[in-house]
Formats: sequence, C-alpha cells, structure tokens
Amino acid sequence: MNILTFDVEEWYLEKILHDGRAFRYQQFDEAFAKVLDELDRLNIKATCFCLGKLATDFPQVVREIARRGHEVGCHSNEHVWLDKMNEEQLLKDTQEALKALENVIGKKVVSYRAPAFSITHQNKWAVNVLADCGIESDASIFPTSRDFGGYKAFPQDTPCIIKHEGATLKEYPISLTSILGKNMAYSGGGFFRLLPYWLVSKTMKQRDYNICYFHLNDLIHHRFEFKSKAEYEENFKEPGTLKNRIVRYVKMNIGKGDAYGKLQQLLTEHEFVSVGEADRLIDWGKVNVVNL
Repeated sequence: MNILTFDVEEWYLEKILHDGRAFRYQQFDEAFAKVLDELDRLNIKATCFCLGKLATDFPQVVREIARRGHEVGCHSNEHVWLDKMNEEQLLKDTQEALKALENVIGKKVVSYRAPAFSITHQNKWAVNVLADCGIESDASIFPTSRDFGGYKAFPQDTPCIIKHEGATLKEYPISLTSILGKNMAYSGGGFFRLLPYWLVSKTMKQRDYNICYFHLNDLIHHRFEFKSKAEYEENFKEPGTLKNRIVRYVKMNIGKGDAYGKLQQLLTEHEFVSVGEADRLIDWGKVNVVNL
C-alpha cells in the first residue's frame, strides 16, 4: 500500500514571513495546478494536510483540493510545532483549524499531521487532544531521529493503533529504510530530493507500506535565500547559529531541480491511495496496538 500526502501551507507562510510576494503566490498557484492536473490524469487521490489559516486566508486553495476529490486533512492552524504548545494551546489551535477547514469544504475533517512531525515521546498527550477534537487518523510520527525531534523509541514504521491514557488514533508513521546502517526516511521532503530515484522506487517496491509526503516548495525550482539569524529563529524556532543556517540552507535547496520530474515518474510507476482510502482498506483489528 502506497499513501500519497501533501502538506499544504506555502501561501499562508509566505504571507506571514514575507508579506506576500506576488511572484511566489504565482509559483504556488502554477505548481499546485500542475500537480492536481497530473493526479487527475492518473486518477490518483491524495490527502492534503492543510493549515486552518490557509482555509481562512486562501480558501480557494482548500476549495479546489476538495473539488478535485482529494481528502482535506488538518495540518494545525498556523504551523506552530506541537512541542511549542501546551495542551490548552493545542486544543484551541486544533479546534480553530478544524472549524476553518470544515467551513470551506462542508464536511468533517478526521485526518491530521503535525507540523514538522512534532509529536514525540515528550508530548504524547497530543494524542488525547487530537482524539478529543474528533481526529481519527494521524500521520505525525517520524519513528527515528531527525533535525526537529523525531520519535526514536516508536517501535514500528507501519500502520498501527496508538493509545495514550484512554485515547486512541489510527497511526500512519513515516516509512523508513536502512542506508549505511542508519534508519532514515526516503519517500518525501528533502530525503526524496536527495536520494536517487531508483533507490526510492526500489525501496517502495520491496515494502508493503509506504507513505509519501511532499510540499510544493519541494517541487518548485526556486532557491531559498540564506536566512539571517532573526529570520531563521522565527521560522524554525531554534538557535540561528551560523552552522544551523548553513545546514538548513543546503537541505532546503538540494535536489530541487529535478524533484517534480521524479514525482511524475513515481506517480506513473506506483499506485497510490489517500489516508481515507487506506483507512477503509486496512483491517484495523489485525494491526499492532502501541501504548505510548
């Protein structure tokens, strides 16, 4: 089973971080139309995890996703990482996001992905908050170490039921592979841009479960500027040391030239479903239960 997801946030982040540059909005509009047209051509449905603020400030984007038959999931309200919030703040954030998204698409939103995969062993209580808000399926667990946390102790990288203090969610963790003895992601983000296509495709064919995740910025051949200390800290919520800024600059720009072509090839050679479709295909009575 291959699951296709997109984290849709660019229009809103451009507005709050750069005051809404017209040429960037045009890039996002053109790139997303191209992606949606390709999905239509191949009859593939994806899950698009959208910010609540995207629904309030750029409702046409969310409306078009739903019109094309794709699942709209929640990606928080303003792209604040969950490890930067307490339970009360996450409850408010999620409620506002769901209300905004549901007002635009006219149906209930039941799937969720945290910004930067920011559910970790330190904020397991997020499961309770999301379940209380009506979320049924989550795709926020990154079951190894990464720049911004990760959940290294999480025991598997395949669908499972996660439980915490009575709350239950269906979980779709990021799928991993071993490269030079290190567990790492391969099917989305900077990993997809960095790794050769043949390796990504071969790995997917060898596994029964893959979840792919993309951002529009992965697919647009636009070089990100080197950030000032203040810009970096506002965006990534960590110290803007020179080393951190250099590493992030390289990771954000590497492999962008051919990323869209690689995505087209991936979509052509593999079959995909959305999170909602996967929910209906999986026998949830037979998967592992992970108590957090």
